[in-house]
Amino acid sequence: MAGSMKAVKLRIKSVQSTMQITKAMQLVAASKLRKAKERADESKPYLETMLETLTDIANGNTDYRSIYTKPGENDKKWLYVVIAGDRGLAGGYNSNLFKFVEAEIKDKEDVTVLPIGKKSVEFFKHRNIPILTEEYAEVAKTTISDCFQIAKLICGSYGGGGFGHVFLCYTNFVSMLSQVPMATSLLPLSDLSSDNKKSDGKPRDLILYEPNSETVFDAIVPEYLAGILYTSINISYASELAARRTAMEAATDNAEEMIETLSLYYNRARQASITQEITEIVAGAES
Repeated sequence: MAGSMKAVKLRIKSVQSTMQITKAMQLVAASKLRKAKERADESKPYLETMLETLTDIANGNTDYRSIYTKPGENDKKWLYVVIAGDRGLAGGYNSNLFKFVEAEIKDKEDVTVLPIGKKSVEFFKHRNIPILTEEYAEVAKTTISDCFQIAKLICGSYGGGGFGHVFLCYTNFVSMLSQVPMATSLLPLSDLSSDNKKSDGKPRDLILYEPNSETVFDAIVPEYLAGILYTSINISYASELAARRTAMEAATDNAEEMIETLSLYYNRARQASITQEITEIVAGAES
């Protein structure tokens, strides 16, 4: 009995130590989450301005053409930019994203990935899926400058015929309790294709671009993609922090319940031990 009580006491101390860690991680994630959401919101106006500029060029020029508005030369090659986390202990954040990506690419013949985040690099290396570059292996250290470099790399590969389609997979922040994996097309910009422009019968302002509209459009596309990447990284990071806060909150609650159960068991065992000692003393005195 004494040995069992000692083991329970040690177990209680161990769970208490773990609970202190999960509680600290919950508070840290909650404090970082607000800043991550602010960065995501602050990057959206830039993204909207770039899209408006591209749309104006596409709609305001009848002779406009761009390599970025039609599928690449190699239509069967796909590039997926996958944004995951750097660490675990975030519930199903990483695993849900990877399940989603696997479902996305399973019917594709030739897939290459550009992973952002340590978990993303590890996942695709383990499955021997071709990786374009491992340079951006830490999502927490990926800056706006890195996003411009990634965008130029993507546009260079796409424009050179390396890929026919480019998709971005990340986790969208819906709420503190809901983060949903999603995929969005980066290239081609089919919505801005001259073939898809709808005429409303109204006269348009004709704007002259130097040297021409195609050159200006093609120069803006990498800036636009960089904005998408930076916003998506901030949204993904906010989703990871929200998932980690929720997971650590659940772990803390479970630890508290476990401590209560163990304490109850310890007190019952201690009471039984005291009762047994009293019974033995009384029995000895009577004898």
